[in-house]
Amino acid sequence: MNKFKIGVSALCGSLAAISAVNAGEMSVSGGANMTYTKLGYGNTGNPLGMASNMTFTGSGELDNGSTVTMNIAHNDKNVYSGSDIAIATPSMGTFTYDEGGGTGIDRFDDKMPTAWEETNGTGVSAGFTTVSGVGGGTDIEWTLPADMLPDGVAAYVSISPKADGSKNTDKSAGGTVGSDVDGLGWDIAASHTGLADGLEVFGGWSIIPKYKAADNAVTGVTGDKVSKVLGATYAVGGATIGYQYSIEDLNSAGSGTSHYANNAYGVSFSVNDDLSISYGMHKSERNTNNGDSVEVEAQSIQIAYSMGGATLKVAETEVDNAAYVSTTAGDNEGTTIMLSLAF
Repeated sequence: MNKFKIGVSALCGSLAAISAVNAGEMSVSGGANMTYTKLGYGNTGNPLGMASNMTFTGSGELDNGSTVTMNIAHNDKNVYSGSDIAIATPSMGTFTYDEGGGTGIDRFDDKMPTAWEETNGTGVSAGFTTVSGVGGGTDIEWTLPADMLPDGVAAYVSISPKADGSKNTDKSAGGTVGSDVDGLGWDIAASHTGLADGLEVFGGWSIIPKYKAADNAVTGVTGDKVSKVLGATYAVGGATIGYQYSIEDLNSAGSGTSHYANNAYGVSFSVNDDLSISYGMHKSERNTNNGDSVEVEAQSIQIAYSMGGATLKVAETEVDNAAYVSTTAGDNEGTTIMLSLAF
């Protein structure tokens, strides 16, 4: 009993040290985007668009030497696009509570070099599925401390008690109707930049438990959702090339989707400090349990030119079989022009 009392006292003392935050500060940075998007399909209407981009950053320090950072990104007119709270400890790495995506293996959904955007992020609908893992929703990520790892290695472990993709406010919980997620999901992701000058290799693995058909026949699931990604980029001079492969195995039953397999390629070139160009291609194949498959092929040529606090960006993008539609209805193309201003 005495040992138990001592243990509780020590724990309470540690929690008190963690909870005490010194006076911090809040800063705001941002910019504005103005776009012209000319699509070659559908009823496009007015091609003009605008978005304000603001990021609120708060920081403080705990009594035990840890630092706390909060980021809230507001990239649309009336909603937050993502937020996170990170606690960087002196010796145990960084713990991040995230609801914006980009943690776990979601950071590697498309890591190919570009002058501007991912192939599916230029305003031309591609509609393909890439890996997201638990980082696609609210999760907790541990960034391992650098002194625990070889030089050049960064490693991350992310968990979600129920990775149904929800992004919840405080005092709320996910409850997606029909969700077949069953229990704790986790991601492991890592990158290595120390193998050779200019070379970065990266990879990740994710498992999200699912209710099996034996437990709940309505779900039509035969196994857990398993996602994997592996790729590399190599920079030499002003050029960077990259390739990555990813697969998201749904382990579904019946005639539903079995898995998505993705191959992405990219090359970018910095002509000078202000001008860069790139070409990227992303192929995503959806396979069903009955042997059918449809491949989305998206390619984009991009250019970006900086003029002080302003950047002009142009993307010419073409997509075949968008959203895995194999008829001409799935063929999309368009040109997007953006003027981005930083403040």
